[in-house]
Amino acid sequence: MPAADAAHYELAFHVLPTVAEGEVAETAAAIQSLIESAGGTITETEAPKRFDLAYEIVKYLEGRNRKFTSAYFGWTRFTLEPSQLADINEQVAAMPKLLRHLTIRLTKAEEEHVFMFHDALDDTDEDAVEVNEESVAPVAVEEPAAAEATKDADEKV
Repeated sequence: MPAADAAHYELAFHVLPTVAEGEVAETAAAIQSLIESAGGTITETEAPKRFDLAYEIVKYLEGRNRKFTSAYFGWTRFTLEPSQLADINEQVAAMPKLLRHLTIRLTKAEEEHVFMFHDALDDTDEDAVEVNEESVAPVAVEEPAAAEATKDADEKV
């Protein structure tokens, strides 16, 4: 495949939380194998790790709608000829262990700056928020007498 024809993509995916932890890595490897068999080249990956979802996702499985509040999230960056992308997306969509997936074409800036989701998540402490007087902007409070005068003026109009 000529390098000029290749485009840079990122395929992000959620693996079902019901999948055994040992099989999660196999699922990520299967996605990478699909890409490579289509002539793609893997450039970066982030192994799937379990985390809480921002909102509940409903998926129809085993004859009923199931609700999920967590999943294993991972991603793979790769280069590939654009004509091969639709086939990969179809095959990934058919994988029964995936809750959801999304493929995007990367911009030059995105190619150069890899965002490691799990590292960023580990660096944030959502439970601790430090607030001090310098970090809070003063709020203007209207005096009650001035508020009454404004109310009386509005009623006369």
